[in-house]
Amino acid sequence: MGQTASKDNAKPVSLKQVKIKDDFWNYYINLVRDVVVPYQWDAINDRVEGAERSGAVSNFKIAAGLTEGEFYGFVFQDTDVAKWLEAVGYLLETKRDDQLEQVADEMIDIIGKAQQPDGYLNTFYTIKEPGSKWTNLTECHELYSAGHMIEAGVAYYKATGKRKLLDIVCRIADDIAVVFGDGPNQIAGYDGHQEIELALVKLYETTGNRKYLEMSSYFIDKRGQEPSFFEAEADRRGRTTHWSNNKIHIEPEYFQAHAPVREQEAAVGHAVRVVYMLAGMADVARETGDESLIEACRRLWDNIASKQMYITGGIGSVAHGEAFSFDYDLPNDTVYSETCASIGLIFFAHRMLQLEPNSRYADVMERALFNTVIAGMSRDGRHFFYVNPLEVTPDVCDGKNKNFNHVKPVRQEWFGCACCPPNIARLLASLGEYVYSTKGNTIYSHLYIGGEMELALGDTTVKLNQHSSMPWEGSARFEVTLEQPASFALALRIPDWSENAAVLINGEEYPIADQIVDGYARIERQWISGDVVELALEMPIQRVRSHPLVKQNAGKVALQRGPLVYCVEEADNGPLLGQLLLPQDAKLEAAFAENLIGGIQVIKAEGLKLQFEQWGSQLYRSNAEAALEPANITFIPYYAWANRGKGEMAVWVKERI
Repeated sequence: MGQTASKDNAKPVSLKQVKIKDDFWNYYINLVRDVVVPYQWDAINDRVEGAERSGAVSNFKIAAGLTEGEFYGFVFQDTDVAKWLEAVGYLLETKRDDQLEQVADEMIDIIGKAQQPDGYLNTFYTIKEPGSKWTNLTECHELYSAGHMIEAGVAYYKATGKRKLLDIVCRIADDIAVVFGDGPNQIAGYDGHQEIELALVKLYETTGNRKYLEMSSYFIDKRGQEPSFFEAEADRRGRTTHWSNNKIHIEPEYFQAHAPVREQEAAVGHAVRVVYMLAGMADVARETGDESLIEACRRLWDNIASKQMYITGGIGSVAHGEAFSFDYDLPNDTVYSETCASIGLIFFAHRMLQLEPNSRYADVMERALFNTVIAGMSRDGRHFFYVNPLEVTPDVCDGKNKNFNHVKPVRQEWFGCACCPPNIARLLASLGEYVYSTKGNTIYSHLYIGGEMELALGDTTVKLNQHSSMPWEGSARFEVTLEQPASFALALRIPDWSENAAVLINGEEYPIADQIVDGYARIERQWISGDVVELALEMPIQRVRSHPLVKQNAGKVALQRGPLVYCVEEADNGPLLGQLLLPQDAKLEAAFAENLIGGIQVIKAEGLKLQFEQWGSQLYRSNAEAALEPANITFIPYYAWANRGKGEMAVWVKERI
């Protein structure tokens, strides 16, 4: 690869060094530990009554020769087990749990028995099509599945120090290095679904084996080269497709294989694949100092964040292909906005923060986390959204209009393709990794999430104890503990939702107007133990409007307060939400409703509602009279919707000028 990594990269403060203690986020982390991970273990063991069958664990038992049976599920069903194990790893890294560790160890023993002598591990091909492995990378996710198991192996080793799963995944990666490449009898290709790229970099970081980094770079560089690998592979296979009896039709944009990655101008195709690819690209760029790769990451980031992202941090606007469509095409009711895609966007943002600490990446990370990601799971931890719409009319989602089949008005217990629930679990279980990073002698605070952080900076150990009132109020307090006085910079993100910020050090105002660099207020000084930094962020209720080219939101407004986007729900406002209007000068008031959906800040507005006289049976009328009547409108945080039964919901409301 010929280049060496830049020493100027920021480094995340690891999960072991951060202990979250936060009124808002501990609920979700405890939910993952106490409910979600046990529930998902039951789900992948087919023990949840009424939920779709998984087959994921039984497939491994069959492949291991421990039981007999047929493979069940999708070709990538193994990833449900891998992501569950990864989440377990993160939970064990933050808190010992001998019982959970024993369950995981027993699963790892089964996985080890299912692995083939050459290192290959994939239950679909072991059980169902043993002669067809590596023949349909376009569709069948072998490297994707391997990537998720590698991530699990790394996470579990970091948490427990146990090498069994790490050794299993090293053998997987070693086999991949034999199978893929430009040499004779090797496959000069890449997977249809990106994931292996970022996983191999994690394995490189953990083992120090540069071969894994070089394999990741190989897969990134091969993608989009001509002649098309996917077309050639399809020809070798007789152009069969895994999913039907038809002949395969390949759309290169769907796989981001329409051009080499360094030449791609906009995010296209399957949204999760795009952001997983970009996370891997940013990883390789960070480790190699490859400027052209960094520039490609920036260009595609800008396209997503400024032209193709929902206000909630959701991405992927069309159900066909679970994909991006084109710039400024952001429909609210037929949106896809897969939970996994927002999680992938967070992965990408987190890596861009390592390449160049800039608040624009952390702003999006926060937006996706507080809105789409936690909207993807109910307050009970047992129901999930795959798709995250910004407007719902339940009657439309009942199957009569196929364009809305993917949209559900309530969260589901489980999915046959259950990528989203374990993805939520592994992200929330590892949330501590996303809060801070260091670069030189600077500590960056990206997210205002309460808790304790400890790290070595130069010759001293720095402890920060953060108290955060977010998302309800805009204050954060940092208590500094040091072994001895030390000089370093604390860089506090000034979010895009706050126009006015103030900093106090030990109760005295610290001027930051000239200290803001790339969206962070830098406080550089000699610190002593006991110093206290207070950040006060103005948190007004904001009326947000879309770019004029987002035609779906023309004449509409959305409300945001702090990191939270708000919506109206039928439970508060009655049906026919499309008849509501919010006057431009309407008074908006925030109030905390302690007993509503776990305690939320609601926004009350004096709005209007269109009322028609008795309409009759005519479809259209020229003499209909409409009246605008006063209506008290209640907005709740978007993440909290659909926790009170089935009903209409809308983020964007008509605005009366």
